[in-house]
Amino acid sequence: MSFVSQWQEIERTLPASWADARLLITIPNEEDCDRAAALLGPANPGRRGKLIRLFAARRGAGPGPDAIRRLLGRLDQDGIEGSLELVGTDEAEPTPEIARATLAAEWDAALETLPGDWSDLYAEVELTSTDHLERAALLLAPLNPSLYGGKPALRFRVARRFGYGASAGMARRCLERLDEAGIPGELHVLRVLSDSKPVGTQGPVWYVGGKTV
Repeated sequence: MSFVSQWQEIERTLPASWADARLLITIPNEEDCDRAAALLGPANPGRRGKLIRLFAARRGAGPGPDAIRRLLGRLDQDGIEGSLELVGTDEAEPTPEIARATLAAEWDAALETLPGDWSDLYAEVELTSTDHLERAALLLAPLNPSLYGGKPALRFRVARRFGYGASAGMARRCLERLDEAGIPGELHVLRVLSDSKPVGTQGPVWYVGGKTV
């Protein structure tokens, strides 16, 4: 069996989270072993007699799986025969999960960045999946949410004191409902107006994509 084929067999046995693999090549013919060590030079192999040791690293320092495959291919092309075996492997440390901020917390943080006299805003909750759209629209119903574009996102307006849009308190409560239902997403404040004073209207009008919102 070729060295490349042997490596492919070894790869299939490695755990999904493998980080590095220690390999041992045994070549019966000592002259072939000399040539093999030279051909494998870029991998910085260690040799003792007819044994050659290699180290494959999935990430970080050291030749990766594809590089090992190419180097072993050199041995096959040169007609060198021998065996390849796995003598040890280490698994990668699990990546710690990063806690996602709740939508209510994102809302609080967003309000802190607004000017003190803000009066109207246009916001969006972008969901992680379209599977959540129907349920999220129901929970956000008091905000009169609307779909926009091709992504799983719901947009709504908020009025601070008067005019068109839900109150800031109602917006926060609706976002809390999404958190309580376990619906993940991100909040984006898209547009903000300060100190608007509508006269005989329900508030300012924004045009987005040629439509009023």
